[in-house]
Amino acid sequence: MAFVPIALPGADVRIDPAWLSPVDADALFTTLRDAIPWDVHRIRLFGRLVDSPRLSCWIGDPGTAYAYSGTRFEPQAWPAALVPVRERLSRETGVDFNSVLANCYRNGRDAMGWHSDNERALGRQPVIASLSLGQARRFVFRERTGSRGKHALVLPNGALLLMAGDTQSLYQHALPATAKPVAARINLTFRRIVE
Repeated sequence: MAFVPIALPGADVRIDPAWLSPVDADALFTTLRDAIPWDVHRIRLFGRLVDSPRLSCWIGDPGTAYAYSGTRFEPQAWPAALVPVRERLSRETGVDFNSVLANCYRNGRDAMGWHSDNERALGRQPVIASLSLGQARRFVFRERTGSRGKHALVLPNGALLLMAGDTQSLYQHALPATAKPVAARINLTFRRIVE
């Protein structure tokens, strides 16, 4: 692994911009685009249920249901193409990931708003391994207290972003919408459900 630390005070964030080669990333993107049972999740926003601005699928081992934005998601079975990715991630990070949230951003209008992956089911200091496939997109961090500015980076095809330690308790992150014409992107955020 060739991880480069991201300078966020108090956080543990690292990126390997070429964790997968472009050829392997493209092949995985194409396979998952067709193999995953994508859905438009309904999430609670300002007290009402709305369609999320992306396609998603919660995947995991039996017993790894996940609740966020007021909705509970039961896991789909692991697609065969994700098994070796999961095994490699676990081997290289030392974390036994038992679930992954797959998001498909179809174009620049699809986005992910400000949030932290700090649900109780993930434990106090979760390790999130975020693998980007397809179109490079801008990814942004901001402190939860709002006392400092934003830190942006671009996540290219095949990049692996690791967030650990106090990152989720100190920072929020987002994938903003863009008016630029962009192709589709799949993001896989591997997690470990602990309760």
